Amino acid sequence: MHLKVVRRLPLNAKKKKTKEINMASCSRTQVISLYRMLVKESKKFSSYNYRTYALRRVKDGFRENLHVDNPKTLDTLINEARENLALIKRQVSIGHLYSSQRTVVEKEPHL
Repeated sequence: MHLKVVRRLPLNAKKKKTKEINMASCSRTQVISLYRMLVKESKKFSSYNYRTYALRRVKDGFRENLHVDNPKTLDTLINEARENLALIKRQVSIGHLYSSQRTVVEKEPHL
C-alpha cells in the first residue's frame, strides 16, 4: 500500500505572475542592455543560419520600433523582447545538444 503526500497551499497564497515592467521605470540604458543581451545570446547559436536569422530579427525589430512613444506599446514591446530572450536561451541550449556539420560559409579558408 502506497500513500501519497499532498501539499496544499494556504487559501490566501497567490500564484506568481510574470514580471511586467512599466516603461516609465525603464530607462534607455535598460532597453540598450536588453538589446545587447539579445544580440549576445543570438551569437551563441551553433548553426550559422539560425545565428544570422536571430541577429537580423533582433536588429530589425529594434530599428522598426525605434520611434515608438506610447507607454503601453513600449511595455508590450519590452515584455515581448524579454520573452524572446528566454526563447533564444532555450533554443541555444537545445541546439548545443545536437551537433551538425558546418556549412560552406562557416568553413575556414585553406591558405
